[in-house]
Order: sequence, then C-alpha cells, then structure tokens
Amino acid sequence: MKQGVQGSAGTRAARVPAQQRPAGAEAPVRSRDAVVPGTVRGEHTHGEHPHDEHPHGERPVPGPRAAVRRSSVRGQILDALRTALVTGELRPGEVYSAPALGERFGVSATPVREAMQQLTLEGAVEVVPNRGFRVVRRGARELAELAEVRALIEVPVILRLARTVPAERWAALRPLAEETVRAAACGCPATYGEADRAFHRALLALAGNEQLVRIAEDLHRRSQWPPVRAGRPGRAGLVADAAEHLALLDALSAGDCEVVRGLVAGHFAGAG
Repeated sequence: MKQGVQGSAGTRAARVPAQQRPAGAEAPVRSRDAVVPGTVRGEHTHGEHPHDEHPHGERPVPGPRAAVRRSSVRGQILDALRTALVTGELRPGEVYSAPALGERFGVSATPVREAMQQLTLEGAVEVVPNRGFRVVRRGARELAELAEVRALIEVPVILRLARTVPAERWAALRPLAEETVRAAACGCPATYGEADRAFHRALLALAGNEQLVRIAEDLHRRSQWPPVRAGRPGRAGLVADAAEHLALLDALSAGDCEVVRGLVAGHFAGAG
C-alpha cells in the first residue's frame, strides 16, 4: 500500500498580519489537508500557493472548507483501503489497527477509523475490540451466494431492457465495455474492478431505478473481495469477463433475448 502525504502545521504563522512580518518576508504557505491514494510520503502533492486556489483573492470560509477537507480525506482513505482489499494487500484474516494504517497513509487514525466503519457496513472487515479491524475471510460458498443474489436482481432487469431499449442506447455503452477490456489487459484487479462496476452501473441505470443501481453496486463490490475468484484466477479471468461485456452488448443491440439470458447467466456464474 502506498503512503500519502502528511499535512504540515504552521497555521499560526499564516495568520500574522503582513505589517508585523519583517520586510521582504513572504507569508508562509499553508498546505492542504488532503491525502492522495497512490502517493508516497514525501511527495509534494499539495504545495500550491494559496492564490492558485483563489485566483480572485477570495478568502476561504473556515467552517465549510474544513468540513470538505475532512470528508475528502475520509473518502480518499476509503478508496485506498478498498483498492488494498481488491489487490490483496490487506489480507483476509489479518487484523489492522487504525493508528498503524494512519501512519502508513500519513494521516491521523480518525479518517482511517471512519473508513473502516464503512467497510464494516459493507461486510469487508469486522471490528476486533481493542485491536482494530479484521479483514473478513470469504469462502467459495459466500461468493456463490453473492453471485446468486446479483443474478436474481440483475438478470430480469437486463432481459427487460433487452426488449425495450433501442440499439443506439446500447452503442453508447460500448466505450465503457472497451475500457474493461483495456483494464483487464493490465491485469490489475483494482483497475479492472472500477471499470467493471462502471459498466454494470451504466447498464442498470437504463432501468431508471436508483435504488436498484445502489444495491446492485454494493453486491458487486462485495463480490470482488477476495481478489481471486474461484475458477477464474488472475489476468485470464479478467480478460474473460471483459470479453463477455462486449458479447453482451452485441446481443442486446440485436435484441436477442435468448443469447442475452445465456451470457448474463454465465457472467454471474463466473462472478464477473
């Protein structure tokens, strides 16, 4: 797991009026309180001068901006932890403490703990009192159950869309399907996972049911942990899944419901 950049202190000096500073001294630059997943401690990812943020000289409003920063850090940590789960860097059965993970990311334990609480709700980790969070072990049976529930929800919707959505709407999804092919070729399960969810999300969004999309994506995300799925390991499994996306679009564009049914059933059988 790569590390983030720690925000620097120094806000007290930044509030000293200009007339009280020695002649020729510049005002200290206040760094942004943010963590960028994929960066390494020591990289300067937020050292821009304040006037770059406020080109017209507006001064920030402390309350709302502070809230946005906290939310941004928490969200970025959550994304980074999800990536670590998908890649297997956070190993099933292992216990991780919020302070230790915060040290690795260069942030306090608070946003890590908040992100882990969200992962607890998603079923990815469980709380271990006085120790931290244990990554949940998922066996073949649980993954099969997740795939079955996804199929029960998505297959009828996709078949209904196959009968009602015009061909040109399916053509608009082809770039997303092609993106899954490119992501699969990289062999990175986290990169593929994002592209895969984006394709399925756009597909189901055609039904116009936001609750359906939200529930289906939650199940989809859960099915991607642990990273290696039974019967479809490594890059070969990702490439096979991605190829099914293109074949599915072809069948949907042709309005061939029988082919659509077979492809979708096979796709979920492979947990893609």
